Amino acid sequence: MPSFEITPIGTVRNDRTDVQHTDNWGAVRSTITVDERFGEACLQGLEGFSHVEVIFVFDRFPEHDDYREPRPYRGRSDLPPVGVFAGRGPRRPNRIGVSCCAVESVRGRELTVVGLDAVSGTPVIDLKPTMAEFRPVEVKQPEWVSDMMSEYFRP
Repeated sequence: MPSFEITPIGTVRNDRTDVQHTDNWGAVRSTITVDERFGEACLQGLEGFSHVEVIFVFDRFPEHDDYREPRPYRGRSDLPPVGVFAGRGPRRPNRIGVSCCAVESVRGRELTVVGLDAVSGTPVIDLKPTMAEFRPVEVKQPEWVSDMMSEYFRP
């Protein structure tokens, strides 16, 4: 398959720096500063949305050499093994992360969000307003996922 290059559009700044601290993201306030090449009006209109989808790169995690074998989720032996595309973790092909975050404020090239699960310095590759028409009405997932994620977005 052909490869392609992606240039970040901005950077995350917040109080989280430890990539091993993987829970309690619910109250994390992050400011995404968009690169000046997009101009001061690049976020105009985003303040009218309650949420934004932030697409970012897990730049501090190496890719695995081999994704063919399912692995226990989050490396936990008490969880079932899953294939690489049945999880949202950072050790994945292309290391792309996606989070739906609450929009707190928009000022020029600065977007402040709550609930972004990315550490300070993380490169952002895109922002998309969250629109109800793009969200699923019903989401189904295994019970173990709900148990495991119970602390993830807790403040």
